[in-house]
Amino acid sequence: MRPKILALLFLLLCCPMVTRAQVDNQKRAEQIYQYLIAGQGDSIYAALNDEAQSQLSPALFNDFHRQLEAQYGALQSTSSWRQQETQGIMFYYRDMTFGTTALRLLLAFDADGRMNTIRLIPAPVQADSSTVALDSTKAVERDIIVETGTFRLPGTLTLPRVEKGRKVPCVILVHGSGPNDRDETIGPNKPFRDLAWLLAQRGIAVIRYDKRTKVYGNNSVPKGRKLDMDTETCDDALSAVRLAATLPEIARDSIFVLGHSQGGMMAPRIAQRSKDVAGIIILAGLARRFEDAIMQQSEYIASLTGTVSPQVRAQLDELQRQVANVKQLGTTAFNDSIPLPLGLPKEYWEFLRTYDAAKTASALSCPILVLQGGRDYQVTMDDHRLWTMTLAIKPHAQLKVYPKLNHILQEGDGKSTPTEYNEARPVPAYVAEDIAGFIRGNDIR
Repeated sequence: MRPKILALLFLLLCCPMVTRAQVDNQKRAEQIYQYLIAGQGDSIYAALNDEAQSQLSPALFNDFHRQLEAQYGALQSTSSWRQQETQGIMFYYRDMTFGTTALRLLLAFDADGRMNTIRLIPAPVQADSSTVALDSTKAVERDIIVETGTFRLPGTLTLPRVEKGRKVPCVILVHGSGPNDRDETIGPNKPFRDLAWLLAQRGIAVIRYDKRTKVYGNNSVPKGRKLDMDTETCDDALSAVRLAATLPEIARDSIFVLGHSQGGMMAPRIAQRSKDVAGIIILAGLARRFEDAIMQQSEYIASLTGTVSPQVRAQLDELQRQVANVKQLGTTAFNDSIPLPLGLPKEYWEFLRTYDAAKTASALSCPILVLQGGRDYQVTMDDHRLWTMTLAIKPHAQLKVYPKLNHILQEGDGKSTPTEYNEARPVPAYVAEDIAGFIRGNDIR
């Protein structure tokens, strides 16, 4: 998969070099803040671009700060200005604490310096990234290799320290979309590493490995095959299952697959293809059509600016045209001249057209656990409702929602945004506690 496609799928954030324009925009941001504190709505309005001016009014800002203090309490403190690039848009933000409530002032500017975004959102909750650590008295790690044909993927086996000869359950971690490493690293966060360490402390072994597209890039598809979810994800997960079954420390009848995001969507297929899978954990797994999720995510990211520019609107309209066309695959209405979403090949979309994750899961007889973050904007509660509609009547299936978690299992308040992914917040221990309980046969709902 091409790097630019994977970056879009994964919504990764970066910290570019500071340019003169960014320095100027930080000064503009500070001036806007001062206008806001002083109640100078006319000055804020004058700084907006034409499109924002057509949707907002000076009166909106005149009494804004006083109303915030009336609702939340006096302004106690402010952070320094920071910046974060998201989907090509540079945001400038400052956190403001009113009483016990922290809010984030979020601004963005056009190339000519006029402001296109001014928003106030809940400030993300900060967490201590050191709360998850490998306790060497309870667990040990060693290097492994997951092999599929000629593909060799470096990985890590995390084992709980138990009495000699005792065999333990094992979980295979299956990545989301993009060229993920074994820890599923996103900014400073490593959710797969966190899960591995937390589960090992609870007596469960974990296998995690670098994804094939991470190790081999554009050379990830074997000769005679096409790029699809099997060559990208499922084949290597099945190899990891087979590897686990050969390890002397692992209970062969207790090998579980945990798929996150795209991996969660494919977990039912992995179980369908292997008699060695004792159960699956679908963690923020997509149940809707892949193209619909891409469209929804793109619309949501665009909405974060407050106003959608004509250029962004045109890009969204083009994506909508591509999504509408890909839904026509297999019919005479499909138009080969229209580019496919994300530049992914036709074979990839043909695979997805014939695969229904929820339907595949409903046909499984093994235990199933579906976990969903209530703040997730990538895989949403719409997906969870589809899983529920399909699996709620299945006695071997359990479903649970964590209201405070986002897509990568970070705690917070309010709707999640991509900027959260660049803030170090570990996976909460209660997620691993539920997974461990499920593996032991408990009802964790």
